[in-house]
Amino acid sequence: MTSGESVSRNTEAATDAESNPFEFVFRLYVSGATHSSLRAVVNSRKLFERYLKGRYKLEILNIAECVSMARQDQIVATPTLVKVCPQPLRRFIGDITSVEQLLLSLNLEPAAEKSG
Repeated sequence: MTSGESVSRNTEAATDAESNPFEFVFRLYVSGATHSSLRAVVNSRKLFERYLKGRYKLEILNIAECVSMARQDQIVATPTLVKVCPQPLRRFIGDITSVEQLLLSLNLEPAAEKSG
């Protein structure tokens, strides 16, 4: 994503686990095209492609355009990543630079440990 590219918004919320074909569903709330928001988008996409390839859905939501959803998800800061599915719902505040901490919170193992 370049600095001139706007942050996309996906309004199709997947909240019903039974109708959801993905094992993991995340919502990333951002504040437009700020540096930390863009970094969170890039970092989360890299992380999920590496550890959850084909098993996740990532919805990127601009908080200014999705106020009611942000209120429903109790968003107090951006960027915030919300793990919607599987339950329990979890929130991760920041630009997703702490990969190890996020993997532990999601009960995933780093790739090096999986191959052993």
